[in-house]
Amino acid sequence: MVGNFPGMKIKPGSMGKPAPGYEIVLVDEDGNPVSVNKDGHITVRTSPRPLGLMVGYDDENKNKEVFRLGLYFTGDVAFMDDEGYLYFVGRADDVFKSSDYRISPFELESDLLKHPAVAEAAVVPSPDPIRGFVPKAYIVLKPGYTPSRDLAHDVFKFIRLNIAPYKRPRVIEFVPELPKTISGKIRRVELRGIEREKRNKGVKGEHEYFEDDFPDIKALKV
Repeated sequence: MVGNFPGMKIKPGSMGKPAPGYEIVLVDEDGNPVSVNKDGHITVRTSPRPLGLMVGYDDENKNKEVFRLGLYFTGDVAFMDDEGYLYFVGRADDVFKSSDYRISPFELESDLLKHPAVAEAAVVPSPDPIRGFVPKAYIVLKPGYTPSRDLAHDVFKFIRLNIAPYKRPRVIEFVPELPKTISGKIRRVELRGIEREKRNKGVKGEHEYFEDDFPDIKALKV
């Protein structure tokens, strides 16, 4: 439905433009089109029905969820620039808001992987009384590194210096592994449930650290 086609200018980070025969519309939660450079749900206009679009699921409730308002909701979030190029933000279920800013876990995870100790990272929303949610990073370390307060301090320093304030992880937890599907995709839905239960019970993980634990990090000027 979207791609880079012969003769097109390629833009780094972009998925490209809608394919011929597909009218892609980015909409808000109510199905209203969003403006340029604003995140929205990726939908496909279903009238006239484009070739190749599936008829539907063997699940009436699922069909009502994804086929509505004359649109097919793909379950993905993106934004479109003023030249019509689309940029993937994330799966709708994984994207969340913190202080009214939309946060994509994929971008933060890519940033965290630049730290020399980080082998894998998964970012999920952690309930927060002030911001609603803050980004929390579950981190698997590379061989040769062990969880410690000193390492957490170093990771938070890296975050402070390399990630914008509105989206930087405020909580990290070192874990031996991340839950994954059979195909190897991170099960963020499972981590979201674990995090929600922890915050509800006021439980802190054995290797969990908060930005507030390090006053000197918060004092860093960037």
